[in-house]
Amino acid sequence: MAAPASGGLRLVAVNRAAAAEGLAPGMTLADARALVPALSVVAADLAGDAAALARLAQWCLWASPRAAVDGADGLILEVTGCAHLFAGEEALLARLLGRLRDRGLTVRGALADSLGAAWALARFGEGDAVVPPGGAAAALADLPPAALRLTAETAAALEGLGVRRIADLAALPRAGLAARFGAALGRRLDQAFGRIDEPLAPVRPAPPYLVRRVLTEPLAHHAGITGALAVMLAELADRLAAEGRGARRLELVLFGLDHAVHRLGVGTVRASRDAAHLAGLLAPRLDGLDLGLGVEAMTLAAPETEPLAPRQGALTDEAPEAGLAALVDRLVNHLGAAAVFRPLPRPSHVPERASHLAPPLAPAEGVRWRDDVVRPVHLFPRPEPVEAVAMVPDAPPVWFRWRRRTHRVRAAEGPERIACEWWRAAPGEDDAFRDYYRIEDLAGARFWLYREGAYGEGARWYLHGLFA
Repeated sequence: MAAPASGGLRLVAVNRAAAAEGLAPGMTLADARALVPALSVVAADLAGDAAALARLAQWCLWASPRAAVDGADGLILEVTGCAHLFAGEEALLARLLGRLRDRGLTVRGALADSLGAAWALARFGEGDAVVPPGGAAAALADLPPAALRLTAETAAALEGLGVRRIADLAALPRAGLAARFGAALGRRLDQAFGRIDEPLAPVRPAPPYLVRRVLTEPLAHHAGITGALAVMLAELADRLAAEGRGARRLELVLFGLDHAVHRLGVGTVRASRDAAHLAGLLAPRLDGLDLGLGVEAMTLAAPETEPLAPRQGALTDEAPEAGLAALVDRLVNHLGAAAVFRPLPRPSHVPERASHLAPPLAPAEGVRWRDDVVRPVHLFPRPEPVEAVAMVPDAPPVWFRWRRRTHRVRAAEGPERIACEWWRAAPGEDDAFRDYYRIEDLAGARFWLYREGAYGEGARWYLHGLFA
């Protein structure tokens, strides 16, 4: 692969055959073709490669909750506390690298108690390596100083001084190194030997409540996934209960044997740690999911939680409010949060401000619905202008035109005067008012019209709603 660079096209990657011919990344294309005239090259897609590496880091989350991209061709995984899921560190590394090689990738990896040591062994060591705790200095002793992630200038200067092994570099006086090369060289040594911790910028922050299952055999049927999910939900519920919390959102991730990653998320209107209820929310998301060759690992996380104190149980099997919350959860996850709501009254006489849409289980605000007035079943979000004619200024209309159709009035009731809320009115509108009429046309349809402002020719008529 070749990409534009200063001085012409340069190689950014080579395969084994090209490497055997003496080609290497960074070499100009002209020099490469001088060595191998029949060299075959393709244009490098650096942006595509970066996106593919990011997707690969996401896939690696089945092995560790913290994975990060390292440069243009590396991945870093924080596997502390994960090795027992794979019967040890050697088995973890072997399985991870084996799965990557199954994808047709050429990889080399190392596992150590410091990021610097693992990086050095993966890129400069021979084969895959697992370094025992405290063994970084011995494992890195014979590697070149460049394995410490030094700048090219520093590595070349050390080479010129005859320092060709990390062990030789570590034996030199630290003060002299700092005077010659600055503090960065000593910091890299300390990082490699585990004396200084290094921050990791994971592709997805690990949630505090996470349950992981690495399966001994791939699951290719929904029944098996559902069974494993039930066990994971019970474990997650126990963890939440121990800390007095409940889940507001769950995320189930399935890692396929064909390297596909399926993410399924559900939310709850109230904090919950009822494993059966949460399973009922997640199970429908599995329907119709193509599992491919099967699922080899699963993670279940609660990225959003809230305090949830223990509650007194009811004499019946389920308290009414718990049943309502379960129903709302099913509706919200099936229809979407925007499709499920609860109308609540507001302290206003103006019809369009007299109520608002709240979350389905939002508590009442201390305002009661008015039962002393008649309101239409269908209230328009905004009143629609109509043409209307009344026989006398303060009388209801005898006919009106709405949406290009004329309606002749058979009967009318009103007016009901509603004054403007002066504290919300625009300048000059403090005295605005509306006279509402309930009107029935000759066809039996019923409308809610109002006249705004002055009587006579200056009056404006609007249609605000429809009765059943």
